[in-house]
Amino acid sequence: MGDNKPIGRFSLLQWNCVLCCIVQFYQEKMEDTIAAISTPSGTGAIAMIRLSGPQAWNMGDSVLLSGTTHQKPPALVSNKVHYGWIADGDRKIDEVMVSAFKAPRSYTGEDMIEISCHGSDYIQKEILGLLIRHGARMAHPGEFTQRAFLNGKLDLSQAEAVSDLIAASGKAAHRLALNQMRGGFSEELGRIRLELLNFVTLVELELDFSEEDVEFADRSRLRTATVNILDHLERLIRSFDLGNAIKEGVPVAIVGETNVGKSTLLNALLKEEKAIVSDIAGTTRDVIEDCIHLDGIEFRFIDTAGIRETHDTIENIGIGRAYRQIEKARIILLMTDATAPEETSMKWVKEISSHIREDQHLMILVNKADLNQESVLERIARLSQSSIVNRTSSILPLSAKTGTGLKELEVLLLGLVNIEALDESNVVVTNARHYEALLKSQSALFRCLNGLDSGISGDFLSQDIREALHYLGEITGAISTDEVLGNIFRNFCIGK
Repeated sequence: MGDNKPIGRFSLLQWNCVLCCIVQFYQEKMEDTIAAISTPSGTGAIAMIRLSGPQAWNMGDSVLLSGTTHQKPPALVSNKVHYGWIADGDRKIDEVMVSAFKAPRSYTGEDMIEISCHGSDYIQKEILGLLIRHGARMAHPGEFTQRAFLNGKLDLSQAEAVSDLIAASGKAAHRLALNQMRGGFSEELGRIRLELLNFVTLVELELDFSEEDVEFADRSRLRTATVNILDHLERLIRSFDLGNAIKEGVPVAIVGETNVGKSTLLNALLKEEKAIVSDIAGTTRDVIEDCIHLDGIEFRFIDTAGIRETHDTIENIGIGRAYRQIEKARIILLMTDATAPEETSMKWVKEISSHIREDQHLMILVNKADLNQESVLERIARLSQSSIVNRTSSILPLSAKTGTGLKELEVLLLGLVNIEALDESNVVVTNARHYEALLKSQSALFRCLNGLDSGISGDFLSQDIREALHYLGEITGAISTDEVLGNIFRNFCIGK
């Protein structure tokens, strides 16, 4: 039934061979018992050392003494915490708590030991060295989570969410990673893959009865299902813009001409003197960046060099970097000076607005409003009516020096992030690898839809559906390669 139909660079038969090699390779590696320090380096109150593999319990038994008798304790009991001493022969190293987990009821799905010791660097290294002398080897980055994936405790998208959860610096990023780790994304993809698999089975069944001229897969139902799945994929693909911004921090560029108060605004938002503030034009010559959290969302504010016409070589380099930050930002805060001549402000509003794309949000800030209260509202009204200002742009008066308007600015910033999409029931794509795979799957299904409309034969439909299945499978690890697994897990910390 079409085993040699190409999917990506290989046929299905070749993919099966590749997967068999990968499984054999990792099975050989998983015969080792691995050990690592799982807490950050440095001195702390408590540290944890993990041990996983077929000999983990034997090694734990061999180095643990009872905390009361200082003799060999009774055998370890699964899912219990044991008090005792880690000893190298007669030499006691540290008083510890040992948690024991029997396969498959552990994080990795293997026998596991977790040793909680005092946080001295010396103690940690002594215990780790002792375990290695008893036959363990040092774990590679992410190898504990990699074993959890290979043992079916997590799929690949959930394993990646573990890394995202560790790196989450805000409530929203934490919520997204936790939802993915619980399997919300995997469940959604699983439903899509099951529906496609049912259809491709019927289409390929027709090929086995090609001489009978029968149709098992109703083409109208297949078309309806394909359209529904494409709508679903489109929603997931669109969510990546938000998800990636929240995961990495929403980039906000503060731009404008010199001496309009950009650095003062950055300091006011951060509530610290991050940037140098001076009456001298062109003080900021490089990019200054820092983050704040608003209602659980991380915003990455970038103060840029003032944009003006200058012959200063160094300042021109800074201005060039300012334009590059405009290209990268999701939100642009374009600052103007309420006390400057209006024609000058409009000139730079026009210049900078010309660099804003449709997928970016522009917010025009009329700064120093406290110094020009009478005319600032009239200026804002004229700005709003100007043809050079996008109708979707926000215009806000404020005083970065006194703090007037900062709360309103924060509310507007939060309004530009679709927080409602972060509801636990919604799936938001945060991973660039997943985004790329979704685009490829979408492309294959578009070909399938065009083929249905043009009445192409079942073998071509089957090929397109199987390609879509392949790319969706890459996300969860149903289809994976050694290269993909290596790229993912090498970015984990050792001990996780």
